[in-house]
Amino acid sequence: MSTESNYTPPKVWTQAEDDGNKWASINRPMSGATHEKARPNGEHGLQLYSLATPNGQKVTIMLEELLAAGVNDAEYDAWLINIGEGDQFSSGFVDVNPNSKIPAMVDRTTSPETKLFESGSILVYLAEKFGKFIPQDAHAKTECFNWLFWQVGSAPYLGGGFGHFYSYAPYPMEYPINRFTMETKRQLDVLDKHLANNEFMAGSEYSIADMAIWPWYGNLVLGNLYDAATFLQVHEYTNLVRWAKQLEQREGVKRGRIVNKTWGDDGQLENRHSAKDIDDALANT
Repeated sequence: MSTESNYTPPKVWTQAEDDGNKWASINRPMSGATHEKARPNGEHGLQLYSLATPNGQKVTIMLEELLAAGVNDAEYDAWLINIGEGDQFSSGFVDVNPNSKIPAMVDRTTSPETKLFESGSILVYLAEKFGKFIPQDAHAKTECFNWLFWQVGSAPYLGGGFGHFYSYAPYPMEYPINRFTMETKRQLDVLDKHLANNEFMAGSEYSIADMAIWPWYGNLVLGNLYDAATFLQVHEYTNLVRWAKQLEQREGVKRGRIVNKTWGDDGQLENRHSAKDIDDALANT
């Protein structure tokens, strides 16, 4: 691996044995299962297989918001997928998500059972299944989907771009850090200007757009992601910070963000099978 600025790509790319990336041991240029392992199942109709990354938090926040809204049929089992150990490449997980990324979900209340992957798709599915958190007003509904798909398209610049080169690359690289910092700050500015005139992303109504955006951009400006708040000068985005703090106080967010989480001092819960599991985990923080 070259660390010099005069690197020239070879005619044919081959994967380096170890490129110094923290996740190098699990990255590979092909799909499919690497080992046989059945996925676990609990007693509830909804079975979630995930990890408390921002994409994973989207779905557990949604499920906890549904339960807080009195939707008892949204009870779920959440199973930890340890991506550092390659759980996402097990045959049981790949059967649900051939892309081997968290989160993935199975709805066993349908016949045949419904397999779900991609966090945005899961949010829409749950919102439509239970009739919650997508506005009924046509204008607000359109805004909800505008911002949901904005997040789906924008987050790779924040996570795979800025986050990778700022936190996980084997050594600091000025050009990609500058490139993705500029784009991240542009996105923060987009959000800040929108929230100057809107309480939530879809206007006056809390929705799946907020649940999709908060785990990435809310965590970032609150100092919970990449330890980059000072570097990005997030205090400049006052409307975004207001929104992030407001959502942070919601019970669904407090509860959902710790599910399938095995690090940090703000609550950890490896697997979730009942509300009591979260109650106990929060009581121990």
